[in-house]
Amino acid sequence: MIKRKTRGFTLVEIMIVIMIIGILTLIAVPNFLSARMNSQKNSCVANLHLVEAAKEQWAMDKQKSTTDVPTSVELVGTASDGYMKHYPSCPGGGSYVINNMITRPTCSIAGHVLN
Repeated sequence: MIKRKTRGFTLVEIMIVIMIIGILTLIAVPNFLSARMNSQKNSCVANLHLVEAAKEQWAMDKQKSTTDVPTSVELVGTASDGYMKHYPSCPGGGSYVINNMITRPTCSIAGHVLN
């Protein structure tokens, strides 16, 4: 009588493992996308705070009124007279509007708002 030693996995065992991996993926992907969107929003709000602070410094230094609007070039300037090293960009792909001194800077993406 010949004894056979089988090694490896059966098709059913492999299918169960693939099914478990699929279920874990279905759970993990939406959470990953949500975390990514939240981090982009938080980074955008931090950038808007930087733009607002640079705008306020610009207005105090240049003695501007509440209706004046600085440009991004005026806020960045050169190494000696700039208020930021570089003008930030929205990580979500939006664009920033600096606005006048009374109005806070805004982003074109809904939800990316200064509090």
